Amino acid sequence: MSGGRTGDESPGRGRPGRRRPGRPGATAADGTADDGAAQAFELVRELEIEGSPARLWAALTTGTGGWLWPVEYEPREGGAAPSGGTVTRWDPPRRLTARVEDPDRVPGQTLDQVDHTIEPRDGGRRSWLRHVHSGIFTGDRDARYETLGRYTDFRLHTLGQYMAYFEGRPVAFSGLHGPRASAAPDAFARLARALGLPDDASEGARVRVQAPGGELDAVIDFRSRHFIGLRTDEALHRFLGRNHFGAPVGISVHDFGAHANAKGTELAWQDWLDHLYG
Repeated sequence: MSGGRTGDESPGRGRPGRRRPGRPGATAADGTADDGAAQAFELVRELEIEGSPARLWAALTTGTGGWLWPVEYEPREGGAAPSGGTVTRWDPPRRLTARVEDPDRVPGQTLDQVDHTIEPRDGGRRSWLRHVHSGIFTGDRDARYETLGRYTDFRLHTLGQYMAYFEGRPVAFSGLHGPRASAAPDAFARLARALGLPDDASEGARVRVQAPGGELDAVIDFRSRHFIGLRTDEALHRFLGRNHFGAPVGISVHDFGAHANAKGTELAWQDWLDHLYG
């Protein structure tokens, strides 16, 4: 399910006004913990997104390769959902809920649920999305909750970018991660330098990026200590500083070009990562 595996108790009621495409707003940031072994959590985000509710519904259910990774839902209540889950609410284009209760399917959790509520805005030209990720953590709740929040914000931002610039176009998705050495504390900073990103280049800046096969002319659509998002005319490149969470760095590419080659893209970026951290 979307939103990450690593989602509040008193969700905010305010609904945001216009923002940059798909920039999520946190409406609450708390959770409920008990004895340190099984700890309930709830993460809530609300945002406005370009596109009608029907188009956003398609992005959440059949177009996930354009902003997350390819997943499948059986389109009915009681149907199969990602990660071995079950669809508990299927009400297009208004409400989608999926739930995983198998602890072997979701590391570090015994329960995981993602709920999306969609409402029209601007006469149906835009949509309001309420994303609620809840469940039960095992282990260090605070660290997992913080990590989940960071991933959720980045992925919902990417959803907004997809809806604003690429919605409905065929996509070739590539996802990969670096070697174990890329889990080092400075690994993501090294990646940014290898891309050729100036330290002071912030969101909205147009940059020339060093990539496999040559330079990319891109716009920085997201930049933080943990994630970098680059948008070209034909693709969304996502760079994930998973080293900050104890794992190797990752890259995903959502290529909407006419001649996109998912396997070729994956091999090229994997070779780039292997050489960078070799």
